[in-house]
Amino acid sequence: MATTTSGLNDLSSEMELDAFRRLFPLRFHERHLRESIRPDGRPLGRARETTLMLGAVASANGSALAKIGSTTMLAAIKLEVMTPTVEAPDEGCMAIDFHMPPICSPLVRPGRPAEVAPVISMQLSDTILSSGMIDLKDLCLVSGKAAWMAYLDIYCLDADGALFDAALLSAVAAFSHLQIPVVSLNDDGRIVLVSEDNARATTENEPVNKEKIKLKLNGYPFGLTCILHNNHILADPTSEEESIMETYLTVILDSSLQLISLNKPGGPGVAHTSAIQDCITLAKRRVKELLKILNEALSDMEVD
Repeated sequence: MATTTSGLNDLSSEMELDAFRRLFPLRFHERHLRESIRPDGRPLGRARETTLMLGAVASANGSALAKIGSTTMLAAIKLEVMTPTVEAPDEGCMAIDFHMPPICSPLVRPGRPAEVAPVISMQLSDTILSSGMIDLKDLCLVSGKAAWMAYLDIYCLDADGALFDAALLSAVAAFSHLQIPVVSLNDDGRIVLVSEDNARATTENEPVNKEKIKLKLNGYPFGLTCILHNNHILADPTSEEESIMETYLTVILDSSLQLISLNKPGGPGVAHTSAIQDCITLAKRRVKELLKILNEALSDMEVD
């Protein structure tokens, strides 16, 4: 009987705690902040467990599945041959789209695109181009005649906070996995893809590249989003934390720990520059973690 009574009391306490969390979410989280811990057990400055799987989409030229906690992103790259622009005859192009289907969050309704999706698409494009990770000249095939157009699509499968960080990680991983297809010049002087089916027919034509090659990457950009609340800094927030604490800052660094940009999307201003510096310090530690995870994923691919 005593055991049953204790079990009922524990269940009652758990229900009361859950009700308090739903009714007063900010007070609930602030109680944890006073103890320098979060409801999921993490210290304030620690990011969630992160995993990467390369080659998640077999039909893509490069792909990756990235998970930060429950936040999940699937990135896939498809290459197509294009005619370079007159302004940049020696450069290819990139088009980046970020998608949030209704399955990713109860807040995303069918038929109504999430407002944040185009914002993240633009942030990703700006970050990847400004970071110098990819030299668009490396996407050129024949100057003035042919270059690669890289279509990067990122699908959010679970939106549980820090969406930009996870989307950027999946994009970087997909480009790291990218293999440029074999192409040759046909009799008309046009670039054609060389597949296993038509390899014999194109062997007499001039090859542009004789085998699949990896795209040269000049470092990697990584992001860390931090929430600033009552002199506390919470790294890698969940969607619940983002919904109740307004001030957050995303720090973007390259793999050499050089600052690429700071992004603060609305909310109250950051009162102290020391808080920004603390966020940058946390981001530097996070970049080292992500580099290790990416390198391990790349090593696993080479072994396979």
